Amino acid sequence: MRYVALLRGINVNPATAVAMADLRALLERLGYGNVRTHLRSGNALFTAGGDADSIAAAIERGLREELGLSVAVMVRTAEQLRRVVERNPLEVRDPARFAVVFLSRPPDREGLASIDPAAYAPEEMRVGERELYVHFPDGLRRPKLPPLLEKHSTGPATMRNWNTVTRLLALAEDLGEISG
Repeated sequence: MRYVALLRGINVNPATAVAMADLRALLERLGYGNVRTHLRSGNALFTAGGDADSIAAAIERGLREELGLSVAVMVRTAEQLRRVVERNPLEVRDPARFAVVFLSRPPDREGLASIDPAAYAPEEMRVGERELYVHFPDGLRRPKLPPLLEKHSTGPATMRNWNTVTRLLALAEDLGEISG
């Protein structure tokens, strides 16, 4: 099975620095195959047996034990990532200002529905299966929506812009050709 791991908060400051070569080596030691990384922000692709939640827990444990980092990891299969892209309910006007927030657990739909859209306009948000789709027309300098979302979080989350999401999907699908 092809997987994508999304690590939260990697390489945002010296305390969370992880060389992608070290991340690849860790994933290989965990027994995963065809390991690749994308960008320095904690995106990894690989093949493995098992379920996504167990894989995420194993990666988190490995990061803690081998690298001394407490990092949340969201894992999706290539097929799940394809559904994230295909089910996007918003128009992508500018991929650099459009993002997907990957959640570790299903969202608090009632809590999110209780947020008045006027409180974060002109930003937009739609709820997916285990992700949130967000549009930041004014960019990410001072977004209104992320602090509101944290109040209704059901667990760790990490955000990737649309360019990264679609590139990860393409890489995950190519990984299938590599692994046969």
